[in-house]
Amino acid sequence: MEKYRNIAKSILDKLQSRGADMAHCTVQESEMREFNVDGNEFSLFRTLFNRYIGITAFIGGKKGSVSINRFDDEAIGEAIENCISAASVATPDTAWELANGNGEHCFKSGATVPDTEKLFFRTKELLNDIHTRHPKIMVEQMIVKHICAKSVYMSTTGNCYLSERGKYVSELMYSAHEGDKSTSFFGSDVTVTDLDKPFIDCALIERELTDIENQIDSAATEGKFTGKVIFTPACLVSTVFGNICGNFVSDSVLLEGTSLWKDKLGQKVADERITVSFNPSDKRIVNGERYTGEGYLSEDYDLIRDGVLQSFMLSKYVANKTGNLRAKNSSFALIIEAGETPLEEMIKSIDKGVIIGRFSGGSPGTNGEFSGVAKNGFMIENGKITHALSETMISGNLADMLNNLVAISKETLVDGTVVAPYMAFDGITVSGK
Repeated sequence: MEKYRNIAKSILDKLQSRGADMAHCTVQESEMREFNVDGNEFSLFRTLFNRYIGITAFIGGKKGSVSINRFDDEAIGEAIENCISAASVATPDTAWELANGNGEHCFKSGATVPDTEKLFFRTKELLNDIHTRHPKIMVEQMIVKHICAKSVYMSTTGNCYLSERGKYVSELMYSAHEGDKSTSFFGSDVTVTDLDKPFIDCALIERELTDIENQIDSAATEGKFTGKVIFTPACLVSTVFGNICGNFVSDSVLLEGTSLWKDKLGQKVADERITVSFNPSDKRIVNGERYTGEGYLSEDYDLIRDGVLQSFMLSKYVANKTGNLRAKNSSFALIIEAGETPLEEMIKSIDKGVIIGRFSGGSPGTNGEFSGVAKNGFMIENGKITHALSETMISGNLADMLNNLVAISKETLVDGTVVAPYMAFDGITVSGK
């Protein structure tokens, strides 16, 4: 760590000598050991090393940023000159601000030393488990890896953060095949700090593999109706709350003034059963964020608590521009509180609707309207799953959905990056043939 600290301090000293009013620098080295499987066969093992230096300087309210992947004096000197040059042609802005005077902090989390032999064992085991338990599944690609990173973040405003983090990641892309029939592809990922459990027993991988196998024989929905849709946890995160965050509470839409929720702080925006937080310190989040790019120490916070909007996801810069408060972290360590209804009971309560595992469509507009293809889904009729879906569209409005909640499941996805249940919403248009 001392090497990284010395590099960062030298860079900041040189930036200040060149007129920087404030600056920050990140110096990082990382190592990744990776196994690849393609078409059900091992195809690659490699170890990758990466160096990174990110430099940002502010001169007279003008910001310049550069990044490089070398640690030698010549590359660093050139990067400093480029950073100064970038700042010199930028537009002045008094809203830029860095955290002040937090001092030195050390952070260490996860598996910082890899067990490569056990990682290979777990990788072979996962491939064998899929072959044995799910013979119709074709593993199109599997990437299993260990990543360890050591870094120093330092600023001229009195912050120095030393970090060492490690994790194991399993990424699966697969589809099911039987004769000439096949399903749409699907992905299952998990991030862990140890290799105590088989990968197939982590997150919802076993259930997701089963669901894909059951989608080989699919049929289109007949006609068009407005009904209930259950979003699987991964789809809930990416399709629903990922877009809600981007369209209603992010830096860009608050800065542009296009957010439907720009005047909704402290007001009800969702069903009172919905609570959504960003909690990087939660033990279920692997290598959670400990500080932001602006140098603030990360704290957990609620986005929505009991249906009421508690915060925007704002950087300090946009908070200063808009007169709001900055978010207490800049992570996407999303925690959606589970409910009390078992998934099977949710399904039984639906007369006509669908459950979807993936959504394919354009980004919703700032008004929350969305439309696209329901992928990896099933039809629900009279409280039972009847068949897998094909050629089915869904459309609705994200803001309206949150107030048309049917139920939240007891079951949750815990994949090391997010914690999320199944959610069922009413009032969504489903269109088939």
